[in-house]
Amino acid sequence: MSMERLSQQVDAYVAWKRELIREITRYRSWLVQNRLGSEAVDARLDRALRLLRTDHITLAFVGEFSRGKTELINSLFFSEYGQRMLPSHAGRTTMCPTELFFDPSSERSYIRLLPIETRAAEASVAQFKRIPRHWVNIPLDITDPNNMTLAFAQVAKTKPMPVEQAIQLGFLPEMLESAGKPGLVLVPAWRHAMVNFDHPLLRQGLRILDTPGLNALGSEPELTLSMLPNAQAILFLLAADTGVTASDMSIWQQHIRQLDDDTQASLFAVLNKIDVLWDDLAGEDYVQKAIGVVRNDTAKQLGISPSHVLPLSAKQALLAKVRKDGPLLARSQLADLENLLCDRIVAQKERLIEDRVVNQVLALLNNSQHVLTLRLDKVREQQQLLSGHQQDNGQMLFELTAKTKEDHSQHHKRLLGLKTNQRLLKRQGDLLRNAVRPERLEDHLAKVREGLSGSWTTLGINQAILNFFRSVDHDLGSLSQEAEMANKMVAAIYRRHNEENPLHGVDAPQFNSKRYLRELQQLHKKADQFRLHLRTLLTEQRSLTRRFFATLVQEVIGLHQRLRIEAEQWANDALMPLMQHTMEHKQLLETHMLRLKALAQETQQTRQRGQQLSRYVAELETQLSQANEMLRALRRPAPIQRQGKVVSLPGVARQQGSCE
Repeated sequence: MSMERLSQQVDAYVAWKRELIREITRYRSWLVQNRLGSEAVDARLDRALRLLRTDHITLAFVGEFSRGKTELINSLFFSEYGQRMLPSHAGRTTMCPTELFFDPSSERSYIRLLPIETRAAEASVAQFKRIPRHWVNIPLDITDPNNMTLAFAQVAKTKPMPVEQAIQLGFLPEMLESAGKPGLVLVPAWRHAMVNFDHPLLRQGLRILDTPGLNALGSEPELTLSMLPNAQAILFLLAADTGVTASDMSIWQQHIRQLDDDTQASLFAVLNKIDVLWDDLAGEDYVQKAIGVVRNDTAKQLGISPSHVLPLSAKQALLAKVRKDGPLLARSQLADLENLLCDRIVAQKERLIEDRVVNQVLALLNNSQHVLTLRLDKVREQQQLLSGHQQDNGQMLFELTAKTKEDHSQHHKRLLGLKTNQRLLKRQGDLLRNAVRPERLEDHLAKVREGLSGSWTTLGINQAILNFFRSVDHDLGSLSQEAEMANKMVAAIYRRHNEENPLHGVDAPQFNSKRYLRELQQLHKKADQFRLHLRTLLTEQRSLTRRFFATLVQEVIGLHQRLRIEAEQWANDALMPLMQHTMEHKQLLETHMLRLKALAQETQQTRQRGQQLSRYVAELETQLSQANEMLRALRRPAPIQRQGKVVSLPGVARQQGSCE
């Protein structure tokens, strides 16, 4: 038995995304066919499609070494091979962060390994991912389990190194094993591993991140700064026989706990190795009570709900799956984790897609539907007027054309007004981006670089890092003030539109910089840990500067870039719903004037005019019915909601059900 439930749920999620892609593509074509398109709307739809195509779900496995992270991954994903794929035995086996994923652009499965020596460079792992020549490539033959086991064993390799070199690469010597010779220690051979192979769940966009223990979390800050915060779910592994140890608590408090508030991640504790509590003499009731006690204690210590603590035995689950032993699999309690992954994580991903894609496209489509409905009502009204004045409908047509011209002129003026507002808003957007322009950040970086390399005291280093964050903080403060001005301007423009169009009330989109300020605060906290870690500050100065730059600063640069892009997109898109509404009105009125002009030709008979108007009404009805169809398709709930599942996510209440 494999992860059927999660597999079904991920399948349904992928099918739903395909359906969304189909409908958004259809809407794009519909806009072009009906001469209602615009560059801005097309760019927005293009972004929505890109997001749907590149989206994936990441699960991160975190915890001290010997907690069974790798064994759990083996039992969840590799049981059909009949043996352990990822090395998992007593002691440290996962020596470097390992990503499992499916790469559709590659014809062959592979493992790519980044040598540990690359830590001496300023570049982060993310930057190295764009430079293939630095990685060691090992082909994977997924038809041969022995070949796969040998290839995966490479990930756990270590190498001897002089202790001074290990310190320069960021390792704390007391955390490393001796290589058996004086002055030599064992370090992981690799800094990062990427494993691409074809597995049904990975093919559907699931990615797995297997992390090493605390030592590596401390020495590869990128893990905690970007890899973990970008995961949809973090499974924190603990052992039932030890409970929450001091080092477990240290990882939880320093690296995991705050992710719950600041990111999309869901946090779960996996209480592994419950088979140590199995006692055949005491009976099953006694065993379940003992597991319940450990579970409640764990929840209390970590400050999370007991429902977020999952007791299981990864080892017994793997054994049961390989032997096809149903009762043992049930006793391992792995199904509880599979159900949870199925319900919570996929549901959370659905909510994200609804928020970032579906609702935005629905707003555009609602606009189109609203404008078409108004136009159709007007044409039907005019059709009745003309059929009621059959003798003098030439005069009536003249009056209707004049009225339509007047409407057109009014919408044209509104559009010109909106374009003026758009230019003002673009200037405001430039001020937003100016607050976080690359040159400003480069100045701050130059100062901190100078401060770090020119200072020989702990105090000087502390001051340089502190000043850097104060400067970036000040920039984001300026941006927030500009954002407040821009938001007021947009709110006033929307208020005026809503007064002029009482049937088309639209909420003004607001630029929110709070998320970025929170993210910067988190980075600042990490910098404080880095500053105050005296042992780090005793390492060779240049290596300290490099490590600080390769990690924290890289994240600040990334934050800056995202903020600039979002500020630009927001300034470009904030008035789009109003411009689209006014432009579609204007374009439909132009078509309408052409129709009235054709009807007014003197040679036309009353009957012909009636037929032509009926055809025009039928065309508008077809357009509207197509818009309604697309709206219905886009409004269909996501799969988990459709099936009425239980998804007790923070702040979300949904119906009870199972993930069958």
